[in-house]
Amino acid sequence: MTKLSDATRAKLKTISTATVATALFKRGFRSQCIQDVHPLGPDQPTLVGEAFTLRYMPAREDLNKLDVFRDRAHPQRKAVEDCPPDAVLVMDSRKDARAASAGAILITRLMKRGVAGVITDGGFRDSAEIAKLGFPAYHHRPSAPTNLTLHQAIEINGPIGCGDAPVFPGDVILGDSDGVIVIPAHLADEIANEAFEMTAFEDFVTDQVNAGKSILGLYPATDDQTLVDFAAWRKTNNR
Repeated sequence: MTKLSDATRAKLKTISTATVATALFKRGFRSQCIQDVHPLGPDQPTLVGEAFTLRYMPAREDLNKLDVFRDRAHPQRKAVEDCPPDAVLVMDSRKDARAASAGAILITRLMKRGVAGVITDGGFRDSAEIAKLGFPAYHHRPSAPTNLTLHQAIEINGPIGCGDAPVFPGDVILGDSDGVIVIPAHLADEIANEAFEMTAFEDFVTDQVNAGKSILGLYPATDDQTLVDFAAWRKTNNR
C-alpha cells in the first residue's frame, strides 16, 4: 500500500468531493463516485485515507452459520483487526442493504484502532449508535439483520466495486457531506494540488457572486479581468 503524504492528506481535508470529481472528470474518470452512500452522522469529520477493502459474496447457507465468527481468521473480523491506522475500510456489499455489513461494536473497534473511517454500499446495524461516535462512516441505509443472512465475507484487500465505483487497495478515499469519491493512488498528489487551487478560485467566485457579480465571464474565467481580480483577492486573503 502506498503512503499518503501528510501534505496531501491535509490538502484533501480542505477540498470537496465535488471539486475532486471535476478534476477527475478532466482526466477522463467518470465512475469514481461511490453511489448511494450517505454519512451516518450530520457533523462527522471529512474522511481522507487509503482504501483497505473487504469483499462480500452471496452467502451459502451451509458455510455461513453463526459459529463462523468463532474463527479468528474470519475475513470480516480479520479485516477489522488488520485495517491499518489512517486507512479506510471499504466494503463491497453488492449494493445490498437487506443485511448489515457490520454493527456498532466493529465500527467502534475500527475507531479505537485509529482507522480513518468506514464505507459500505450496503447497510449498518446499530446505525444510531454509530452516528453518535463522531467517526466518518457511510452506508446506504440502516439494516438490522446480521450480514450472515445474505453476505459471506470472502476476500480482504483485493480490488472491489463499491457503489459502482472501482476501488483498488491504496486508492485514496475522500468523503464529505455530499458523498464519497475514489482517487486513483498514482494521481492523489496531482489531484490534491489541482483541487486545492480550484477551491481557492471557487471561494473567490463565491465572494464575487455574493457581492452581486454575474457569473458570465467569471465562472468560468473567460474575462481577463477575472484573473487579475483573483490574483488580488488571493493576496488580500493570503490564499
